[in-house]
Amino acid sequence: MAQKDLTDQQKVFLDALMGEAAGNVRAAMDVAGYSRNTKTIDIVRRLKEEILETTQTYLASNGPRAALAMTGVLEDPTALGNRDRINASREILDRVGVIKTERVAIQSDSGGLFILPAKKKQEEDD
Repeated sequence: MAQKDLTDQQKVFLDALMGEAAGNVRAAMDVAGYSRNTKTIDIVRRLKEEILETTQTYLASNGPRAALAMTGVLEDPTALGNRDRINASREILDRVGVIKTERVAIQSDSGGLFILPAKKKQEEDD
């Protein structure tokens, strides 16, 4: 994505959104110095792509924590909240592209036989 030129205020807003504002758009606007009369929807519409990109980056940066949380369950499988920990981790990893792969193995004790359709005869040119 070709990022458009952002003002310093917009950059501060995006940084605050995933930082000290903890995802709260109005709080991030306050940190960035937007007027209280500015509607949150106006800022979100203007910065929608950048907000989505920032969100994806934030999730990706938390991917390792999600992976560690999943494997941490191995250390103490009876700990309270493990099911929730695994589910939350799975959701984050799915969204950042680390997906569970499934493999199908086909085995046969006897030999196999494939019947192919008959070949069509080519017409001979005279």
